[in-house]
Amino acid sequence: MTYSMPPESFRTLRPEPVHRSSRTWDIVLTIVFLVLLPLAALAASYAGLFLAFASDACGSQNCNSDLMNLGLWSAVISPWVVLLIGVVVSIVLLVKRRLAFWVPLAAMALMTALWFVAAAIVSLGVSAS
Repeated sequence: MTYSMPPESFRTLRPEPVHRSSRTWDIVLTIVFLVLLPLAALAASYAGLFLAFASDACGSQNCNSDLMNLGLWSAVISPWVVLLIGVVVSIVLLVKRRLAFWVPLAAMALMTALWFVAAAIVSLGVSAS
């Protein structure tokens, strides 16, 4: 009786590579959210510029202008940093064929949270006396 050699994967004890299928809905949804992400960054940055009006209250009291400037510029610049990180992470996840639609959504939520943090910093600068 003659036995043939087993396949290569049995001889080396390596499992067969698993090919992940790309999910079309994830790709489409991620692209749509990535198109909306710069618009959200623009809106968050524009809203950050309105924090400059907090200095109107400084006429009758002493304000910490350095702290107010830190809050203002962090509100203006941080959405663009979050945008860059969100785009890079989304593309990496799409290339690895993993779910990526949640990254732009999380980036939008982070932009909103950072605006509120910056507004709190500006508020601390106004109330400092």
